[in-house]
Amino acid sequence: MLSAFLSAFRTPDLRKKLLFTVGIIAVYRLGATLPSPGVSYGNVQKCLDTIGSANTGVLNLLDLFSGGALLQLSVFALGIMPYITASIILQLLTVVIPRLEQLRKEGQAGQAKITQYTRYLTLGLGILQSSAFVALARSGQLFNNQCDQFPIVPKGTGIPDWLTLTILVMTMTAGTGVVMWLGELITDRGVGNGMSVLIFTSIAARLPSEGWRIKTQQGWWKFFLVLALVLVVITAVTFIEQAQRRIPVQYAKRMIGRRMYGGTSTYIPLKVNQAGVIPVIFGSSLLYLPQLALQFFDQTNPGKTQAWIQNNVVDPSSPLHIAIYFLLIIFFTYFYVSITFNPTEVADNMKKYGGFVPGIRPGKPTADYLDFILSRITLPGALYLGIVSILPNFFFIWLNSEQFQNFPFGGTAVLIMVGVGLETVKQIESQLMQRNYEGFLR
Repeated sequence: MLSAFLSAFRTPDLRKKLLFTVGIIAVYRLGATLPSPGVSYGNVQKCLDTIGSANTGVLNLLDLFSGGALLQLSVFALGIMPYITASIILQLLTVVIPRLEQLRKEGQAGQAKITQYTRYLTLGLGILQSSAFVALARSGQLFNNQCDQFPIVPKGTGIPDWLTLTILVMTMTAGTGVVMWLGELITDRGVGNGMSVLIFTSIAARLPSEGWRIKTQQGWWKFFLVLALVLVVITAVTFIEQAQRRIPVQYAKRMIGRRMYGGTSTYIPLKVNQAGVIPVIFGSSLLYLPQLALQFFDQTNPGKTQAWIQNNVVDPSSPLHIAIYFLLIIFFTYFYVSITFNPTEVADNMKKYGGFVPGIRPGKPTADYLDFILSRITLPGALYLGIVSILPNFFFIWLNSEQFQNFPFGGTAVLIMVGVGLETVKQIESQLMQRNYEGFLR
């Protein structure tokens, strides 16, 4: 593997892409630590030192995906999440709106149009989210009213409040646009999918501080035990992410003009985890809605219903919370796979070009066969996503500390990091194979 890394840097064009990607990552991390105008960075640090970043409830997971930039209200505070949300919304709307479905089938031109719509929606979501976070910071609810003595956006600075808030929203929205542009630069001129690389970078930036927090608060033996468990989880995730069911496909020979085409054998790779990390994002987003709703009620004198929701639905150590989260992930796995993989469309395309599954008649029988196989392999994929995603909840119970509710050693973070790492390595390997070098995964 070391020789593969050396071969990658010996290749001029691949070395240029790798260095370009590293440079963009450095710019992204710089923007993630650059305070927005009007924000008291000193007060933010005092507040984080006083209560810790994990005691911010609903915003903790979003802060993890932004690499710690959200709670600091930095220029890149929103990170890549508005773009991911916009992409998911457009992907779901493609099934509902015929115009988007038609654009998707038009090839590269239609995909460029959908990408443009995604950019516009990203900026719109950036305005909404930045306005919400600035309002939370202004009222003190960004830190659950635990840092009122350290105002994040100080008042009485001589500048009108409306102007300060407007500049903050514009800065954070512009930061979202820049992050989106940086991700597209990596995709076009670097290595890997730019958006995935940036969110990988954000999560990886939190690993040292979270690991040191475990060592400080729990001791060395639990620190090493957590590392051992992390290696086991990463190994299991890597194994499942690479697992696939290959459906053999045979193409009949066809005479077109004076040349013979077809007669080749290939396969349709159906991954065990066909849905990726999307069901986990959907499930966690829905599960955070009750906690977000509780922010609008009186926290000093909660009622019986409010207290029950807090203790059973919001509390990550509650069995009901874990069960609901697990079932939501299974549901969204089946839902997302059903809208992203259409067996009838795949069967029709195979029939159009003379392809067939050996032993299966073309057309509807092939579609039924693909649907049968997909429904069977989706169940273990859904169970795998659910089990990996609830691991942080068990860490939360075991470590008995709120500091580790969403620490980046399990769940969504591991799924994203392993998935992005594998895809990036495969892309580098494919370029090495074109130059007759040995790859990473051999």
